[in-house]
Amino acid sequence: MESSSSTTTAIASTSLTAIQNSFDAVYSRYAREALDELPDNFTITDPSIPGHPIVFASQGFLKMTGYDRDEVVGRGGAMFQGERTSRRSVMAVREAVRNERSCQVSLLNYRKDGTPFWMLFHVTPVFGRDSGGVVHFLAVQVPLQGRRRRRRRSIGCRRGSGGDDGGDYVFGCCRKEVCNDNGLEVELVSSMDHGLDHDTRELESDEPCEATDDEKRSAMVAMDNIFSVLTHYSESTGRSVCRKRCSTPDMGLLSTSLIISLGRIKQSFVLANPHLPDMPIVYASDAFLKLTGYAKDEVLGRNCRFLSGPDTDDSTLYQIRESIRNQQPCTVRILNYRKDRSSFWNLLHISPVRDASGKVAYYVGVQIEEEHKNEDRQGLSPEKRQLSVVGVVKVAVRSLSMHAGPSKS
Repeated sequence: MESSSSTTTAIASTSLTAIQNSFDAVYSRYAREALDELPDNFTITDPSIPGHPIVFASQGFLKMTGYDRDEVVGRGGAMFQGERTSRRSVMAVREAVRNERSCQVSLLNYRKDGTPFWMLFHVTPVFGRDSGGVVHFLAVQVPLQGRRRRRRRSIGCRRGSGGDDGGDYVFGCCRKEVCNDNGLEVELVSSMDHGLDHDTRELESDEPCEATDDEKRSAMVAMDNIFSVLTHYSESTGRSVCRKRCSTPDMGLLSTSLIISLGRIKQSFVLANPHLPDMPIVYASDAFLKLTGYAKDEVLGRNCRFLSGPDTDDSTLYQIRESIRNQQPCTVRILNYRKDRSSFWNLLHISPVRDASGKVAYYVGVQIEEEHKNEDRQGLSPEKRQLSVVGVVKVAVRSLSMHAGPSKS
């Protein structure tokens, strides 16, 4: 649900293979066909991929918005928003995603041809039955035909001599106020080419559209039907999903909120959990996967030493182990190996990451290939780039633990 330019860049750089694997790793190959037979408008998104992109879009959704599937898959929900989309509603959805809970709002979105339309937007997490973590988010969209709450406001310059009791007004003569997060944005418009009826319709279209009880029921029925398909076709892959959290999340799983925050970081880095056996990697950035050539499922759950090889210096590995044992940061130059077994010199910085209570929750490792150490558009040194990543990770973890309470580690 992110709408920043950095999110757009993240989505654009996301591998199409990662998008496809996000869906295919959980559901059997017949799931797409079964979902396409449903008449409902819905999308499935993956918060673990930077930008929280769409990994599946139904035929009904594509018809409703006018896009082709290849124009939608791999992109975020911001592509359907426009100047009159309520920032408050978008933030409500964003917070629900971060807190891994359901949310239902009326939302003004835009079709491919630019025409706006109101819809009831219902988003809910899809949980892994065994892991207890969020696998995807399912969003159902029901076009609203209900009555719009109309509030006619007299805006502009008074025309004629109607006196203090009201008189006549020219709508849009000087300006119109546009609803947004804080109600402060003012859009200047000219009334030279606009009549009274046109401006009145414009003002009314900014008001939220109410969903009827039937439309709300339609959203819930669609949810039931879609989850029936998802649960059925996830069983054969061994990664069964459920509508409600069926088990306590594994310690190695990160929250959706933290994953989204980490996904904004463009540098190569990993997060490892020292409270799990063998201190496995629990998060790997897209830049790290690109640098090493590994896929995400080949990295998560493994200790960082899998990057070592026959010519890796043992004394450097000892230095890293000692810094972790003493809970101190360290910077080393180490020979690592990619998946294709080609080697590269890695300028590696490792630092403990503490939660709000001061306990070490994770270790972050930031990698810069020595050959490309000076490739930075902002002119930052490798050391400053690494410290910048560490700082962002620390803020994200500390902020999350402050909201979630003391660390359970």
